[in-house]
Amino acid sequence: MRSLKSVSLLRTCAALLALILVASSRGPSVQIVGSNGEQLAQVHVEIADTVKKRETGLMHRSHLAQNAGMIFIFPAPDRLQFWMKNTEIPLDMIFADSSGWIVGIVANAAPYTLTPRGVDTDASYVLEVNGGFAARHHVQAGDRLIFTGFTPSTSE
Repeated sequence: MRSLKSVSLLRTCAALLALILVASSRGPSVQIVGSNGEQLAQVHVEIADTVKKRETGLMHRSHLAQNAGMIFIFPAPDRLQFWMKNTEIPLDMIFADSSGWIVGIVANAAPYTLTPRGVDTDASYVLEVNGGFAARHHVQAGDRLIFTGFTPSTSE
């Protein structure tokens, strides 16, 4: 009887390991967790962790997949502002502090505009996603970003 339990335990461990490997093979992502602990969304991200990558961002793109985005990582908290120069698609900008807590959202930033957009507090991260994403997933200030498959740091 003991060997059947051992086999069952091994199968369970193998299944869990397979799930972990599949999740980690999909590349970096950001989980958005509500203030009540509920997972609101998962975004597969490109990482903008250098000055050049942050300056280019999502410009010149005509499409962004539904659960895709870009996470901008800054070397220190600051009052961050973004514009939409050469950006072809409307975007939501989700600002978070150095612990990943969402401190504000700029919703549906219009393409090709030069108006600076930001929130009235310091942020260390900005997650850019398709316009309307935050409303669809009920993302709001006080929710949290959790980084999976990468450690947020700048390459500067």
